[in-house]
Amino acid sequence: MATLLRIATAGSVDDGKSTLIGRLLFDSKAVMEDQLAAVERTSKERGHDYTDLALVTDGLRAEREQGITIDVAYRYFATAKRKFIIADTPGHIQYTRNMVTGTSTAQLAIVLVDARHGLLEQSRRHAFLASLLGIRHIVLAVNKMDLIGWDREQFEKIRDDFHDFAARLDVHDVTTIPLSALTGDNVVTKSDKTPWYEGPPLLAHLEEVYVAGDRNLTDVRFPVQYVIRPQSLEHHDHRSYAGTVAGGVMKVGDDVVVLPSGLSSRISGIEGPSGPVQEAFPPMAVAVSLADDIDISRGDMIARPNNRPRVAQEFDATVCWMADGASLEPGRDYLIKHTTRTTRAKVTGLDYRLDVNTLHRDKEATALKLNELGRISLRTQVPLLLDEYSRNSATGSFILIDPNTNGTVGAGMILPQVSSRTSSPNTVRHESLCTADDRLSTGRMIWFTGLSGSGKSSVAMLVEQKLLEKGVPAYVLDGDNLRHGLNADLGFSMADRSENLRRLAHVASILADSGQVVLVPAISPLA
Repeated sequence: MATLLRIATAGSVDDGKSTLIGRLLFDSKAVMEDQLAAVERTSKERGHDYTDLALVTDGLRAEREQGITIDVAYRYFATAKRKFIIADTPGHIQYTRNMVTGTSTAQLAIVLVDARHGLLEQSRRHAFLASLLGIRHIVLAVNKMDLIGWDREQFEKIRDDFHDFAARLDVHDVTTIPLSALTGDNVVTKSDKTPWYEGPPLLAHLEEVYVAGDRNLTDVRFPVQYVIRPQSLEHHDHRSYAGTVAGGVMKVGDDVVVLPSGLSSRISGIEGPSGPVQEAFPPMAVAVSLADDIDISRGDMIARPNNRPRVAQEFDATVCWMADGASLEPGRDYLIKHTTRTTRAKVTGLDYRLDVNTLHRDKEATALKLNELGRISLRTQVPLLLDEYSRNSATGSFILIDPNTNGTVGAGMILPQVSSRTSSPNTVRHESLCTADDRLSTGRMIWFTGLSGSGKSSVAMLVEQKLLEKGVPAYVLDGDNLRHGLNADLGFSMADRSENLRRLAHVASILADSGQVVLVPAISPLA
């Protein structure tokens, strides 16, 4: 059976997103004859001597008149190897909320760059948003290569610039392809104009990219959407619980726990759309029957006894604000919809507003306005059953609703739980009997920061060598070296990177207190 790949396009204005999608649909024979005729007619009316394939996806009248994409347009097509859903998202900054909506369900993002202009601010912003939304696979499509004569040097410069930027993001799979959406080179078939490019054309890469491993098949999460009780003569005792599997693999016979009640039971049956099945996994919609008669209602969650979601009323999240009129401010009340549960929530704090162009965190911000992102703290009226977004996007996401208008005003991604960092009351800090003046030398801590490959460690080691030659006790505390020991348990998410730097700084401060000059080369992902 052909697998499904959800794709979002992103990039700056007029980089050719709609044209690329139109080319994919046209070359894969997914454009209807009447639709193609309408596109050809409109192209002639505009004075084009070619068929403007961008019109295939630009469906709103305002889009056709302005020649831009405003709303998110979804298109469906299939090849012999795979089915595809493509979201054509807008490039303008005032439509960031539309872009977030279209990208939220994608597994892969195609970031288009105009080969003539290189990597622009909007392209960087959309790449960051794709990373923030947990997309693990990015294709950098360097478009309009025909307009620069298929210049290999310019292509490689754009590729290197993007990879340097991606090193600051939580993205590990980036594929770069030179192409021309207008002429079709390297879109569906390999072009003879790029003999120096050894990779596949775009469609071949989309057919082969492996995304099945992106699903969380470890943590069983089944939010109950509906309780099925037919109350008929034939099924008068039947009770099952319908919903969509949000994580893990559920099998008949598995022991489970129902939250928030904490009651235990066993799965006695799983009913799929076509009949009984022995197991269910994301994103299957099924009805689950339990061996015990337990009081379960909409909003409850079925999980494994030894692998439960976090139960919390207070948590932090990154939010994209989508309301035109009102802004998000601490102290305001909203409705929050998380999985199948809806309750009231209060914004208890705004930690910072995030500039998606520079990645700068504005700690002085007091509100979030339309299309702005920031980190907030929330307190809900009843506990929610949640995971961090990077672990499970279904149980780690939510929307905020204005209780007066019932309109969606924000979309949020739950962040990892932050510990209080307070020491145990049973521990007592011991002060040394020696002061800094008693030591042979005064310690210092010097931080070497920058992006990966910038030469931080090399410079630090040369400085260490010179200091030791002068009799000054010095030591290089390399961030990468600590990842082989003390920090081996940390990954590369923004939260793990912050914890990596916290531990590094603490060890460095201890060494500096002992009289050492500590030289700390460490990657700064937000530099």
